[in-house]
Amino acid sequence: MTFYRVLLQRLASGELPVDRDLFKRIDRTVAQLKDATATRDACQDHAVAVLEPLEAAAPARATAGGVDLIAHEFAALLAISQGAKLHQHLQTGRMSVVTASGVRVAHPVFQRLEEARLVVRDTSHPLHAGQPVSLTDSGRTTVTATGRPPAATATPAPRAGSWPAASTRSR
Repeated sequence: MTFYRVLLQRLASGELPVDRDLFKRIDRTVAQLKDATATRDACQDHAVAVLEPLEAAAPARATAGGVDLIAHEFAALLAISQGAKLHQHLQTGRMSVVTASGVRVAHPVFQRLEEARLVVRDTSHPLHAGQPVSLTDSGRTTVTATGRPPAATATPAPRAGSWPAASTRSR
């Protein structure tokens, strides 16, 4: 599809002389684009038909407090519980949450927590000055729940020929 779309864009760009042959090529490219779209839609429908039974047969994932958090999201929620502010960098426009302990939480992780209604920010403050971020009631319940711990992230196997992992320091 991308090939035919780019070809159509090139034909319509004005770099070729406008004549009957150009209109024939445009009509042919549009027809090929329609065929490619139909093929893509048929493949998508087939993939959905194959995947639906697999998804229905998959075991339901256990959730803590109604939200399924992975380890680094739970750690971010714990860090935010001590107090945090959402900042936007003036030059780059990148946004991140800085907690009271100095931990930086990436904006996508914060967005996931915000969509799950575990955190809320005070939008009365401008972003460049920092918007205070706090936990909602469900966020506090998730942090203090004595249920199952968050799902652990998988540790990748060491690559062949790599140095062994350094041992942890004893204190």
